[in-house]
Amino acid sequence: MSKTIAISTGGGDAPGLNAVIRSAVLSAHQKGWKCIGIRNGFNGLLSPDEFTKYGGGTFELTPESVRGITHLGGTILGTTNKGNPLHYPIKKDDGTIGEIDRTEEVIDACKTLGIEALISIGGDGSMEIAHALAQKGLQVIGVPKTIDNDLEKTSATFGFETAVEFSTNCIDRLHSTAEAHERVMIVEVMGRYAGWIALHSGIAGTADCILIPEIPYSIDSVIAKINERENKGHHFTIIVIAEGAATKDGQVSTIETSIGQAIRLGGAGEKLLHQIEKRTSKETRLVVLGHLQRGGMPTANDRLLALRFGASAVRAVEEGHSDAMVALDPPDVKIVPLSEITKQMKRVPVNSDIVRTAREIGISFGD
Repeated sequence: MSKTIAISTGGGDAPGLNAVIRSAVLSAHQKGWKCIGIRNGFNGLLSPDEFTKYGGGTFELTPESVRGITHLGGTILGTTNKGNPLHYPIKKDDGTIGEIDRTEEVIDACKTLGIEALISIGGDGSMEIAHALAQKGLQVIGVPKTIDNDLEKTSATFGFETAVEFSTNCIDRLHSTAEAHERVMIVEVMGRYAGWIALHSGIAGTADCILIPEIPYSIDSVIAKINERENKGHHFTIIVIAEGAATKDGQVSTIETSIGQAIRLGGAGEKLLHQIEKRTSKETRLVVLGHLQRGGMPTANDRLLALRFGASAVRAVEEGHSDAMVALDPPDVKIVPLSEITKQMKRVPVNSDIVRTAREIGISFGD
C-alpha cells in the first residue's frame, strides 16, 4: 500500500545526517512510498513563505535527489535549533517576546500535504517535539542524532565517533607545540551537559586533565596537577574541558540565548585559562574546537550506524510503530518508546570502567 512519509532534521547538525536521509528514502522507495523533506526542522511547515527561493518549505525526496550524499557532512534538508514548535517565540503587543505552542499547526500542515508519518532525526529537543506530535495523533518515529552521545536507551548516536576522532587528532597535534613552548594547552570540546566527547578524546589523546560536567572540578586540583607535572620535569600540560564542565560550586559557563532556542554553553575554557594564568607562572593557551567537531565527513562506523537507523525507521513505520525511536542495542537496532527518551539525559557514569581507567593511568578529573 502506498504511503507518504516526511523526514525532518532538527537541532545541531552532525556527521551522518545525510546518510540517514538517503537510507530512509531508498528504503521507502523500495516499498513504493513517497518521501517529503521538510526544510530547517519544522520551519518548512510553520513558515513556508520563508523558503520561496528554494521552491517552498517542503520538497519531494527521490532516489535521484539523495544520490551520492552518504559521505557528506551537514544535511540536505537544513536544520535549526530555533523555532521549537512547542515553545515558538512570538512578539507580544507590549513588545516583549513570549512563546506559544504551534504543534497543532504542524499536524494540520502534515494533513494538508498528505503526510501520514514523520521520521524526525534529532537530539533530545527533537525527540521531545516528536513525542508531543505523536501524542496528538501523528505517526512519528525518532532517529537519535547527536555528537554529544547523551540520548538514553541507545548505546550510541551517529556523529559521536566522528567528533571524538576529530577531537583526538587535534589533541595529538597540540602535544608537540605545548611541549616546545612549555605551555598549558586547554582544549574545549562540545558535549553540552554530558562529558562523553571530552572523556573519550581526552583519554585517547593522552590528556593530563579532563574536566567533565559529571565530575565538578576544583581549580586547586587542576593547579595541583600542573605543579605535579612541573616537579616531575614535564613542563607542559594538556587539559581537555567540556563546554558544560562545572566547578564544585555548581557554576556552568553559558551564553545568553533567545526564547525558543536551546541554552548555549560557552566560555568554560577561557575562564579556566584566566584562573591558571593568575595562579601559576605558566603561559596558557586555549583552543576551542566548537563547530569543527560537527563538520566534515562521517567516519565509516557513523555512516553505517546512520544507514541502519534510516532503514530501521522506515521499517518501524511499516510495522505500525509510533511515538517511538530507533536505538542501537548491539548487535541490533531496536524500537524504544519516546516517553523513555525524554525523561533524562544519558550522562557519564562517574564510576564507570572508562573513568576508572583514566584515573588509573594518572589522568586528573580536577576533583
